[in-house]
Amino acid sequence: MPYKTTALFERAHTSVAYSYTARMWIISLYAAVAALQSALGDGGKSLFVALAALVAAMLTEFIAGLITNRHTALDGSAAASALILGLLLPNQTPPAFAAVGAVFATLVVKFSFGGLGANWMNPAVSGWLFVRFAWPGVFGKAIGDSPDLLIAGKIINSGGYATGSPWEILSQNGFMPNAAPITRTFENTAFSKFNVEIPAGYLDFFASPGTAIIGDRGVYALLLCSIIVAALGIIRLSIPAVYLAVYITLVKFAGALPMGGGLWAGDVFFGLFSGGTLITAFLLMTEPVTGPKSTFGKLLFACAAAALAFFFRYMKSEPYGAFFAVALLNTLTPLFRAAESRLFYLRGTESMRSGNER
Repeated sequence: MPYKTTALFERAHTSVAYSYTARMWIISLYAAVAALQSALGDGGKSLFVALAALVAAMLTEFIAGLITNRHTALDGSAAASALILGLLLPNQTPPAFAAVGAVFATLVVKFSFGGLGANWMNPAVSGWLFVRFAWPGVFGKAIGDSPDLLIAGKIINSGGYATGSPWEILSQNGFMPNAAPITRTFENTAFSKFNVEIPAGYLDFFASPGTAIIGDRGVYALLLCSIIVAALGIIRLSIPAVYLAVYITLVKFAGALPMGGGLWAGDVFFGLFSGGTLITAFLLMTEPVTGPKSTFGKLLFACAAAALAFFFRYMKSEPYGAFFAVALLNTLTPLFRAAESRLFYLRGTESMRSGNER
C-alpha cells in the first residue's frame, strides 16, 4: 500500500472554511482589538502607533505591487503584519518609528525575497528588531519604565538574584494599583472553586500597567480574541497550546531562581500575561510561512521556541526574549524543512515505489 504522509506532513493548519484573505483580515481585527484595549488606558497612544504601522505597510504594499505587478495590498497580509508589529512595540513608541519599521518589514523582508510566502522571517518580528536596533535610544526611552525592564534590571544589578517574586518587586516599586476590581471579581467567581488566591491588584496590573508593549497592555482582549479565533479554526490550537504548556512548565519549575526563589516557585501569571507570551503563542507561532510545514515539525518548533523564550527572558534577563527566540528559529527554518523533506517526503516516495513494484 502507498505510504500516506498526511498525518505527519499536512499543510492545512487553518480552517478551509475561510479564504486566505478572510483569515488575514480576521487576524488583523484580532490584533486591532488588543491595541484598542491598550489605547483606552493611555490616551490613544497605542492606537496611533498601530495606525501608523498599518498605513505605512498598506501604502508600501500598494506601491510595491504596482512595481512588481503583484496586487496584494487588499489580501490582508500587510495589515495583519503591521498590526501585529504594533502589538510588539511599546505604547510610547513615536508613530513615525512604527511606520518605518512597517516599511522595512514589508519592503525588505517580504518583497525583496519574492513576496508573500517567500519571506524568511516573520515580518512583524523583523520590523520589531529593526526599530529596536536601528534606534536603541528611542526604543529604550519608550520602554524605560516598563515593569518587565524593571524586573530584568533588578536581576542584572543583583548578579542574577533579585529580591522576591515579580509581584513583590512590582509592589515594592509602586506598580500595583490600589483598587483591584478585576482581581476581586476573579477570586469571587472563576478561582473560588479551586481555592486560588491572587495577590491584590495583580490582574488589574495587567489591564493597564503603564509603559509596556501594546500587546501586554491589551492582554485581556488578546486572550479573549485568541479563544475566539481558535474556536473558529482560524489558527490551530495545538501549536499555541504546546508552546504555552512548555513555557509555563519551565516558568513554574525554574522561573523563581533568578529572583532568589526555589524550584517550582515561579510566577505563572506574570510569565503568561507579560513579555509578549500570548502574542508569541497565538500570532507568531501560528504564522504559516516562517516555520516547518509538518505537524510534528511545527510542534517541535513550538517546544524549541518556548525553551529559548524562557532562557532569554529568565536566564539572560531579556524582557522580550520570546521575540528573539522566534527570530532565531526563523533563521533555522530551512534546516527544519530539509529534515522534513528527508524524513517524510523521501520516505513516502520510497514506500510508494516499493508498493507499486509489488
